[in-house]
Amino acid sequence: MSVTAATDLAALATGFSRSLRAAGLDAPASATIDFAEALALVGTDRPEHVFWAGQACFCRSEEDATLYAETFRAFFAQSPTILPHGRLTTVPPVPIARPPAAIESEDSGSDEDRSNEEDEPDEPPRPVAYSAAELLRAKDFAHCTEAELHEAERLISNLRRRPPMRRGRRLTAGRDPSRGVLDVRRTLHYALASGGDPARLARRVRGVRARKVVLLLDVSGSMGAYTRAMLRFAQATIVSQRSVEAFTLGTRCTRVTRELSWRDPDAALARVAATATDLKGGTRLGECLGDFNDAWGVGGLARGAIVVLVSDGWDRGDPAVLATQMARLAHVAYRVIWVNPLKASPGYEPLVRGMAAALPFTDEFLSGHSLDAIGELAEVIAR
Repeated sequence: MSVTAATDLAALATGFSRSLRAAGLDAPASATIDFAEALALVGTDRPEHVFWAGQACFCRSEEDATLYAETFRAFFAQSPTILPHGRLTTVPPVPIARPPAAIESEDSGSDEDRSNEEDEPDEPPRPVAYSAAELLRAKDFAHCTEAELHEAERLISNLRRRPPMRRGRRLTAGRDPSRGVLDVRRTLHYALASGGDPARLARRVRGVRARKVVLLLDVSGSMGAYTRAMLRFAQATIVSQRSVEAFTLGTRCTRVTRELSWRDPDAALARVAATATDLKGGTRLGECLGDFNDAWGVGGLARGAIVVLVSDGWDRGDPAVLATQMARLAHVAYRVIWVNPLKASPGYEPLVRGMAAALPFTDEFLSGHSLDAIGELAEVIAR
């Protein structure tokens, strides 16, 4: 398939998923990618194939199927799309929730299931214990309800964080008399207590200090399901540690360190929304990363720092630009960590152009899609 054809299919899948989210249906970025790949397989000549491919990617219940069918009909009726595989001009009527083949297979096996159930002896019910917090820790943010997201944000604020450390240039008093350089002044001071005999040698060693951390957060529309959780993580990190900077990447690069330094998380996120006007917009990773390198990164902030870039890799720009800017960043940074929530999806491979261009210049590749994954991210930063 040509690059133009793949781009058109990705644009169609993205536009349709936005319509589904506007209608109230959960349409995470992972499902959008699956839909684009399904269109590449089934083509767009037959509308019913497009319909069933989308339902398999976006629907999880009967209610979702009904809402999906209505949105599908409205989307393709109002905006007919011309694609390389054909022209989708006719829209199928709102069908049933499942393909007929699936219903027939269920009906054919229903009698056997009933006979098996009759043969099985009755078993007493077993008590089941579970922890809502434990279930939430492993749940993808894209599948969380509003209440679960609020609880997840509270737990993110309570995560234990350790700042990454590095050896400083200044010398401090050491405890081990066999390590470090001789501290003449302290040695003479100790000698006064023993009649001038330098029985105790004082040493000086290089101290440690916190290493800089730079958080670059993709706030485009494709990252909408994870943006708030990542901003909450950035806010909690800035409040609890020193030498932490945060930037948002969308259609432009915006420094939001001051906005996220407020201890009230809701006030901090509101200030970010007012400052970063490109929230839930497009993505220009290469150009935004170039602006960061030119204005802040290469000149000082990224030198010797741990740079954490949170993005799904969906970039509308030239991947060669992104590769060039990632190479510049990796040259001055101590470590580059890329966090992609789609990494947790079954069978995920970093085939998106932006992701494929950036991976050779990253030291760690994490998911960050859940509470447990964010806890892992905090541990990796602290190494």
